[in-house]
Amino acid sequence: MTKAELIAMIAEKTGLTKIQAESAFSATFETIAELMTKQEQVMIPKFGKFLTKVRAERKGRNPSSGKEIIIPKAIVANFKPAIQLKETINDPK
Repeated sequence: MTKAELIAMIAEKTGLTKIQAESAFSATFETIAELMTKQEQVMIPKFGKFLTKVRAERKGRNPSSGKEIIIPKAIVANFKPAIQLKETINDPK
């Protein structure tokens, strides 16, 4: 599904225009990204939790040369689905 298709579905379900739905969609994900850059978690009830984790520095190998390298620590995005979302996805209906 593309972003445009998702926005069209949101507009249809909410009665908003596509422009209004796109504005709300963009604002939602910009806000989530902004909070995650501050390493805050965003909890959406019955959907899940967006959070960040720190990945420690580690050793790796350059696949083309085989030379050992140090991969620096990094902050990575993570999503943990809520139990209700897991149940909805796995519902055999």
